[in-house]
Amino acid sequence: MPTIDKAIDAWVQRWRQRFDLPLRVVWGTGNADGAPRAWDLGRFDEPKVVITVRDVAALSALLNPSLDSLGEAYVEGHLDVEGDIDDVLAMAHALVRDNAAHAGSTTLLQRVVKGLKHSRKLDREAIQYHYDVSNDFYATWLDPAMVYSCAYFEHGDEDLATAQRKKIDHILTKIRLQPGHTLLDIGCGWGALVLRAAQKFGARCVGITLSQAQYELARQRVADAGLADRIEIRLQDYRDVEGTFDRITSVGMFEHVGLQHLSQYFRIIRDRLAPDGWAMNHGITTTDPADGETPYGGGRFIDKYVFPHGELPHIATVLRTMQEGGLEAFDVENLRRHYARTLTLWSRNFEGQSQRLRGMVPERIWRIWRVYLAGCAWAFEHDQIAVYQVLCRPAGRSAQELPWSRRWIYDAQPGA
Repeated sequence: MPTIDKAIDAWVQRWRQRFDLPLRVVWGTGNADGAPRAWDLGRFDEPKVVITVRDVAALSALLNPSLDSLGEAYVEGHLDVEGDIDDVLAMAHALVRDNAAHAGSTTLLQRVVKGLKHSRKLDREAIQYHYDVSNDFYATWLDPAMVYSCAYFEHGDEDLATAQRKKIDHILTKIRLQPGHTLLDIGCGWGALVLRAAQKFGARCVGITLSQAQYELARQRVADAGLADRIEIRLQDYRDVEGTFDRITSVGMFEHVGLQHLSQYFRIIRDRLAPDGWAMNHGITTTDPADGETPYGGGRFIDKYVFPHGELPHIATVLRTMQEGGLEAFDVENLRRHYARTLTLWSRNFEGQSQRLRGMVPERIWRIWRVYLAGCAWAFEHDQIAVYQVLCRPAGRSAQELPWSRRWIYDAQPGA
């Protein structure tokens, strides 16, 4: 197809004038004699990344690149990539940055319209789409406790399992959890936090999730630990919880709430919290002060393929809506560096188990998760997204009840 050859020729020449990339592009259909054509975008002995264009559908993504168009072409099999996943992401970002005018952020009006879509039914379907891939799939690349949120690297050299345990202890120590306290964990995953809270801290726990797969395995893990008398796992929406709890945690869940519903979400936490209680919200945020999506189309890719209806607020929006919901923020900690490290380790685990994972799920799902984990590691490392732990309590209480310093967060022995 000489027209396609000319289009790629022109594209390669344009890029060669701007960059010297160790990237090779192969037109898989090839010439009339059946041999594929190849173009190099830089001067090198061997390319670090090879992109093979399988059909015409991939050309628009390549000629006018954004993270969502390139990601979609890869996920749908219109193009293949060879190379280390970190090099692949570096090449993709080099292409899209120069083409940023074609990958503008979603407007605030679009975000508002999108926020109106949230309902119990849609939120449940979105959660099940993401988390019900299979428990074995997640277990293959997560730590043994299956903690699917940002770990906490106290020194930076911890292995993933140790860092995840330290994250849970960091949260439970922050909320000053004591023996006999009642704890509600919103979005409990596979139960790691409530298991630790009951075993190490002596709490009585309720964990809720909308994922059937998480619900079943979490209940089994609670039973296996002999803690069914102290931990209840429910398949339940946070809006339907009743009663009062001494402590409330929400880890990696509020990204699903929606910008227009954050005040209501925090109000529900306030209504479920005891007057002298503490709550912890641990969640991913955008670094765009206007609550915009991640740049270069990354947010659009995640919304379409990974987290349907997910929305990330800026930390300023979190604090404002938290106050509107009747909660006072007491301690705010940015763990962006920790999540970059966590995702890097997840991505390495994923790459190391690629053959096994490809046998567990359809090729399309494997491609989604491969690019998602590596792409998020890049985004956290480069300040495109962040993650904050916000410790809060009911607003309007006396300042005399507050501790004078935050030393207890770092000096206390977990469970003491």
